[in-house]
Amino acid sequence: MANRVHYQPNLIFAAGTQVVTLKDVVGQNGRTLHPRGAVGVVVKAPGDLDHSYRIRFPDGVEEAIKSSELTTLAKFKEGAIGDTSITAKGSEMFERVIFQCIIGSQAYGLADDASDIDRRGFYLPPADLHWSLYGVPEQLECYETQESYWEIQKFIVLALKANPNVLECLYSPLVEKATPLAEELLGMRDIFLSRLVYQTYNGYVMSQFKKMQADIRNQGQVKWKHVMHLIRLLISGISVLREGFVPVRVDDQRDELLAIKRGDMPWDETEKWRLSLHSEFDKALNETNLPERPDYEKANAYLLKARHAAIETDLP
Repeated sequence: MANRVHYQPNLIFAAGTQVVTLKDVVGQNGRTLHPRGAVGVVVKAPGDLDHSYRIRFPDGVEEAIKSSELTTLAKFKEGAIGDTSITAKGSEMFERVIFQCIIGSQAYGLADDASDIDRRGFYLPPADLHWSLYGVPEQLECYETQESYWEIQKFIVLALKANPNVLECLYSPLVEKATPLAEELLGMRDIFLSRLVYQTYNGYVMSQFKKMQADIRNQGQVKWKHVMHLIRLLISGISVLREGFVPVRVDDQRDELLAIKRGDMPWDETEKWRLSLHSEFDKALNETNLPERPDYEKANAYLLKARHAAIETDLP
């Protein structure tokens, strides 16, 4: 996939950024001082996008220019190269989804009447679009239906890095669609399990709890649903190391987790449970039979097979 310039339309360009004018810079007498496409440098950035930038041009003249009339030089030169919106609009990418499952509270067995149905999975883009100048999106999103699908290579790379959301997709008990090619990946899903689960899961939980402790000090409260899922993640990680399987449903700990979600379990008690789970995680790491790293060779062989299959019109 093409490496694009990451451009955020609401980002304020810092001083020193090279920019291009999107329209003529016209003086008070109506004369064009600098034509559309002129290159300049940000001398002074505004505090917000409602005010103008101070731009210096090669002739040394400085002008005040609105943010809507500028873009970065890097973005301007890139043009349509790698613009995945072109291919996304010109094709039905969602029809290329080869794996779809339900994750989140519905899959965990923690849903209530207010819980959404979160669908995740991966798609296989047609070869000609994937090989094109414009590339294909790494992820398809439909916010109205709570759906999100990764491009197959992105999905595999995240799985190799022990991304919890992706691993849970591979082990979700609620699979709604899986083509033969997707079934093949499900049949070899254990190649993604390694000791990296310890670093990924543990590191994320520790960073999030640090933020929550700051929230308690500053605001006196936390998002208990998020706390619940962090505890659930630790429980899951321990099971992965011990059993070589990603548990998605949490029937054995359901009552305790829902107590956290409701805010019925005091913070000190929740923190004590977390620390105990970290100790269990350490022990599980020392005793696990999982390899140090996932099986990159098998994952790569599968991806190459998928790429060859993408040449065909029909979904494999």
